[in-house]
Amino acid sequence: MTLPMPPALPDFTTLTLEHPAEHVLMVVLDRPDARNAMNTQMGLDLMALFERFQVTTDGARAIVITGRGDKAFCAGGDLKERRGMSDETWQTQHAIFERTVRALVGCPIPVIGAVNGAAYGGGCEIAAACDFIYAADTAKFALTEVTLGIMPGAGGTQNLARAVGSRRAKEITLTGLPFTAAEGEAWGFVNKVCTLDELVPAAIATATRIAENAPISVRQIKQSIGRGLDMSLSDGLAFEIEAYNRMVPTEDRHEGVNAFNEKRKANFKGR
Repeated sequence: MTLPMPPALPDFTTLTLEHPAEHVLMVVLDRPDARNAMNTQMGLDLMALFERFQVTTDGARAIVITGRGDKAFCAGGDLKERRGMSDETWQTQHAIFERTVRALVGCPIPVIGAVNGAAYGGGCEIAAACDFIYAADTAKFALTEVTLGIMPGAGGTQNLARAVGSRRAKEITLTGLPFTAAEGEAWGFVNKVCTLDELVPAAIATATRIAENAPISVRQIKQSIGRGLDMSLSDGLAFEIEAYNRMVPTEDRHEGVNAFNEKRKANFKGR
């Protein structure tokens, strides 16, 4: 039986999709008039996009997420939309945001956050859910939910603590105070700080380097690190070798060894 192919990537209301390099997808949060704040539609768009990658990669081997403009990556939840929401509507909207972050964390394709400005509240949580973060030197991060009578609920207390440790995460989330890109780098939250002009090109360059590597290897490494951190060392080692064994019979493993011996660049197919 032949399975139907998934439809081509749709157009989204709040996202712009670009292809800056081969096998690299750039996702632009595109609500600049609202500082790229996440409204219900953006939650639905991100959820649809990243849940799609559980079924098909659409040729993408690395993803970059950034925000439109030079002021904000994502200012968090759209509080203008939320003003006057009933409790039921609020919780329904938040369920969408929760699914979005789970899909982002579970995405089999590596995701690089290119944080171009303010990443507050849910915007900080989106960044924290990426595999790693490059940030403009003008970027600022904050989890301000405690000042609004709520708390981080889209992975903030979990992904942040795993990146910076529990003591620093408690300080950040209990005060609601912002921190700079340089502080984020010193604490292990940000991988690299760039000027704003250098940010997206640097993220694309790294995504391109990842995309040139064997796709199955990349996916297995991402899964091994992500799942292994939640296991004991002995269980993590066992999981790692099972992930490793998945690659032994692949065409890409043969291609990689042959390319090395023939002193040429490997042409990986993801098979």
